Order: sequence, then C-alpha cells, then structure tokens
Amino acid sequence: VQLVESGGGLVQAGGSLRLSCAASGIIFRITAMGWYRLAPGRQRELVAWITSGGSTNYPDSVKGRVTISRDNAKNTVLLQMNTLKPEDTADYYCNIHAVDDSNGREYVYWGQGTQVNVST
Repeated sequence: VQLVESGGGLVQAGGSLRLSCAASGIIFRITAMGWYRLAPGRQRELVAWITSGGSTNYPDSVKGRVTISRDNAKNTVLLQMNTLKPEDTADYYCNIHAVDDSNGREYVYWGQGTQVNVST
C-alpha cells in the first residue's frame, strides 16, 4: 500500500495550497479519507474528513478555510487550503480507512507527510 502526498510547500499568510494524496494498493473498500497535521510541540490534529458518501467534517480551527474532496475512482483525496495562517504550519498527513467486507476488519493507512510552512 502506498499513499503519495504532494502539494506542500512555503506560502505567505493569506495564501493557498492544495494538498493531494493518491493511494494505491488498497484492496479493501475505502470508507473514509482525511488529513491530519502535526506541528512541533502540539498534538496531532484532524484537519478534514470525508466519508465515502461525501459527508465532511472540519474542526473550528480550519472551518471555512479548508475544503476536502475525493475522487473515489482514483483513490485520491484533495485538501484545498485558503487564507492560510502561520498557525497552519505543520506536517500534513493523509489518512485512509478501509474495511474488509468479508470479515469487517478495518485498516488504517497513513501517508509519509508533506510539510506546509506559512510565513508571516
């Protein structure tokens, strides 16, 4: 299984970035896809979540500035981030949940992370 993330980088405050995560090798049914972030000295934080049905969830810290979307056919999840703030600086990780319908076992996959750096 491979989750390949891209789109991170350095951007000025107020700018935008679009992160992409392409998954390959997952043989089970993907249920939900999301993005988390981890900044130095802080706990891992959910950034956005989208279910197979398209329902989304955002924490208040990013609500209104971030949009998550997915392409089920390509097993890809995108994260559009606008009006970025210095406090958005972190490593961003793609997260995918899948389930083996034959036995109900769930699997969780993580990307390698992509760095987002927002300057003042």
